[in-house]
Parts: sequence; C-alpha cells; structure tokens
Amino acid sequence: MPHWIRRTIRGAAWLPMTVLFVFAVVASALNLYVLYSRLDVPTHFAAGIVVTHFFRNAAANAQESVGGIPPTVQSLLALGLTMIAAVVWELLEYASDVTLGTAMNHGVADTLSDLFFGLLGGACFVVYRWYAMRRVAAARREEI
Repeated sequence: MPHWIRRTIRGAAWLPMTVLFVFAVVASALNLYVLYSRLDVPTHFAAGIVVTHFFRNAAANAQESVGGIPPTVQSLLALGLTMIAAVVWELLEYASDVTLGTAMNHGVADTLSDLFFGLLGGACFVVYRWYAMRRVAAARREEI
C-alpha cells in the first residue's frame, strides 16, 4: 500500500469514522432520529464537513504519487468526491429500504435535503480552509 494512503487513513479517516459512529450507531441505537427528526440536518452537514476533510487530506497526500496538485483543485476534487459519496449513501439507504425493509428514506424531499446539507457542509469546509490558508499566508508575509 502506498505511503500516502496509509498516512491518509491514519491522519484523516478517524474523523469520518467517529462521525459515522456517533450519528449512525449511537443516534440510531437511542432512537434519536425518531425523537428528534431535525437531527438529520446537522448529521448530514457534519458528514459533509468530515468527508470533504478526508478527501482533501487524501488529495494532498496523493501528491507524492501523482505530482503537484494545486490547493484549489484539491478542494474542488474533495467537494466533488463528497457529493458522489452523498449520492452513493442515499442510494444505499434506498437499496436497504427495498431489500431489507428498513425505513431510512423518507421520500424525495428527504433525499434532496440530505444531499443539500451534505454538500453545504463540504462547501463550508472548503471556504473555511481557503480563508484559513489566506490568513496563514498573510501572517507569513508579515513576518518577512
């Protein structure tokens, strides 16, 4: 396994796994989604943030193998992969409902809301990261 993949798994995979565990396992086990239906929005927003962080970290680490990737391209790639992950997640919810008889999907509005808030979380992460990088660059210029 290439070194950059191991480093991505060690450095960034813990965050999405933690969010998945907290929101999916704990919240489902305690029936929190039934008690608090609005919990769905922060769940997807947080998932968008951490999945985008994971993919951004992977893109940065992949530079060892594929060469230099500009930060803007890394962020856009991460956001695009986050959207694909969100669509796959929603398709798996639907497949689970159809094949296993679960009730995770609550219609088109629920699916679109899930996709929207996941992408919004990812976009907020990208904007925050861009702003933070600009502040670091400005601070470095002031030091010189």
